[in-house]
Amino acid sequence: MSSGDIVVELEERTVVGKGLRHLRGSGKIPAVIHDHGKQSSHVMADYTTLEKAFSEAGKHHPLQLHVGKTQHLALIKDVDYEPVGRRLRHIVFQAINQNETVEAEIPIVFQADTEIPAEKASLLVLRQLDHALVKALPKDLPDELTVDPSSLMEVGDHITVADLIVPNGVTILTEAEHPIATVEMPKDQLAEADAAAAELAADAAAHGEVSEEAETETTAPAEGESSEPTEELKDKE
Repeated sequence: MSSGDIVVELEERTVVGKGLRHLRGSGKIPAVIHDHGKQSSHVMADYTTLEKAFSEAGKHHPLQLHVGKTQHLALIKDVDYEPVGRRLRHIVFQAINQNETVEAEIPIVFQADTEIPAEKASLLVLRQLDHALVKALPKDLPDELTVDPSSLMEVGDHITVADLIVPNGVTILTEAEHPIATVEMPKDQLAEADAAAAELAADAAAHGEVSEEAETETTAPAEGESSEPTEELKDKE
């Protein structure tokens, strides 16, 4: 998708505060447009319109907002969902300038059709970062950032933000050392390994006790014998 190719038709809104519950009940979702220190615009649209816009654009793809005869190039900055049911209930748009750099959260994906050796070995690849913060002109904002996961082979292997494939014109703001994915041993395998280690330790301890008993029996004097040197030995000494 190119910059601003997603068009969202919005209506001006006068309903605020307690009236928003009735507004949502009618199938409309409230939204607001912030525009570089200017007075915010209160707007609204059908639920399906805004849900589709967020699904397609996320927080990284510029949208073309139409409010009557007024147009804005904007990014979605914040989305609010109901705690129960996860139904969209509010969106905040940030108007942007196509000639000025902006910051946006870009989804991170594994390079397509790339085999992950760790998964082939039945190890667990734990995802630790799904988005990276970047800075770029609106036209240069990518829809996703890719990373090659083929180096994930053994427990402890990891890939970081520094491994991302970065398009021209894009600056990564997230710390380069931040892990994206790490290889771990699955819990069931870890439990089996712990059990095996405990069994080996118990066997070793038991074997050590047997060895000590055997040594004691070998070196201890028999009943009735004295541990003192015999007269013959004393003479030799």
